[in-house]
Amino acid sequence: MTTEYLEETEHPKLKLQSPLDRSGSLKPAKNKVEIVTTGLIIIFSLGFGVVMGLTFISVTKSQLTGSGGILMFLGNVAAMVGTYLALVLVVLVSRNYILEKVLGQDQLVHWHKKLAPWALILISVHVVFTTIGFAQYSKSNVFSQLSSFVTSFPNMITAIIAFIFMAMAGSISIKYIRLRIKRELWWTIHLLMYVALIISFAHIVGLGPAFVGHPLATHFWTVLCIFVAAIILYFRFAMPIYKNLYHNIRVQSVQPLTDELTNIICSGYNLNKLRVSGGQFFYWRFVAPGIWWQAHPYSVSAMPSDIYIRLTVKSVGDFSKDIRKLKPGTRVLIEGPYGTFTKYRQVARKALLISGGIGITALRSLLEDLPTKSQPIVINRVTSKDELVMHNEFLELIKLKKGALHEVIGARDVVKFNAPMMKKLVPDIAKRDIFLCGSQPFIDHTLSSLHELGVQNDYIHFEVFSL
Repeated sequence: MTTEYLEETEHPKLKLQSPLDRSGSLKPAKNKVEIVTTGLIIIFSLGFGVVMGLTFISVTKSQLTGSGGILMFLGNVAAMVGTYLALVLVVLVSRNYILEKVLGQDQLVHWHKKLAPWALILISVHVVFTTIGFAQYSKSNVFSQLSSFVTSFPNMITAIIAFIFMAMAGSISIKYIRLRIKRELWWTIHLLMYVALIISFAHIVGLGPAFVGHPLATHFWTVLCIFVAAIILYFRFAMPIYKNLYHNIRVQSVQPLTDELTNIICSGYNLNKLRVSGGQFFYWRFVAPGIWWQAHPYSVSAMPSDIYIRLTVKSVGDFSKDIRKLKPGTRVLIEGPYGTFTKYRQVARKALLISGGIGITALRSLLEDLPTKSQPIVINRVTSKDELVMHNEFLELIKLKKGALHEVIGARDVVKFNAPMMKKLVPDIAKRDIFLCGSQPFIDHTLSSLHELGVQNDYIHFEVFSL
């Protein structure tokens, strides 16, 4: 049976009880984002210019006019630019907390997805053009030339393996395929991109026309690759290892809330020094049989204390289902915090928080962290009343923050959560900061309604939950 339910609880007369009342502003945050973005574009452009310059100065007129010369040159250009983009891709997802803090992981992943196809296309163009160009030069067919590459050119076998790995990583990221495979498989194959870059280095520097007889190009690419490797080693390995040794986090208790939702209470040392803001997330790795090698992103569902931190997980895959079987004392490894879905994005004085489904977890910690003067209104949109497992917690926080709580319950085709309903629940909606969290369809639908109500883009902040 479909449940339709709408509850409003207001507490306009309660006084401030929070010991802290720090406010954030999107104006300086936005300026910082623009500055960092501009800086990254300049660095990227300078690097691209150096790559192109070193590639062009390495070619001679006789090489271009010779048989197959044009194709070999274009293949070389494609290889250099494609490899450069591949290095940029791994930097974007290196979990660099400096970039994450300003730009947010969503933005970095967005750029990663936009650039990734071009890197794979260019490297594929390199393979095709170079093979055809050499075939024309040696006056042989393409298949004979491929055989000659393997048997006569050093480091060619590793280069072919690297290309296969890149093609595999690119193929499984196609949306149609990505939606039909488990995240664990996608993540494992995606790691092959790192292997591909490592084993292809000798091929690039040893055989690339831009490097033969050009020590400047060799030094530049060597330094560039070492720099990228240092970023990966520091942010993906060194910092997480240090942080986890220091905080020594372990599972304290596992608390099933419903058939799908579970609270994981973790304990550790000086957890309040994690510098996490409400709405942020960590990558969580539980050192338990069968799942120790996987790290998944989950938001904190409550602000950490000195010794406790909590996450709330929805069982939608093998990993999240296995979490319910964790035993107290299991070691927990974390990376983060990540995300810019925090109070520091706030522009207006007042705030409105809207969640869809499991998005309620991020809003729970965000609400706790918001300044009281925000007078936050919370709208939790769920399909059934059973999903409102944090009702009492939201109610207590709303009392503290002098706000209002609305719970909209029912199937989408029965209970219409649209612009008229939002306007009825929040008459001053166009004057509030909107913090929106949920699935992509929910985000898209709600954004459309907010724009219909005249809410400016600068006042809208959202976090997409991919389950």
